[in-house]
Amino acid sequence: MNLDQFTREEGQLARRYEYDDATVMAVDFGTEATEASVDVVDDTVIIVIADDQYEIDLPDSVEDAHTFIKNGVLTVELEDER
Repeated sequence: MNLDQFTREEGQLARRYEYDDATVMAVDFGTEATEASVDVVDDTVIIVIADDQYEIDLPDSVEDAHTFIKNGVLTVELEDER
């Protein structure tokens, strides 16, 4: 699922920031998600919050992705191919 579909279906607040050599996505899961986990498997970001799992597909042009979640806000930093 891409970020637009994810935010529409789940009602999450999300932002996407475009830079010259990278893209940053931020998704606010709310304060209940403070004990969430996040991982990148192949081209998919997987977020687990309690018994729920969410997946965000990464664009094909991404060479490297860094993820972290703090205070219920997921941040995905994507480095584009050069």
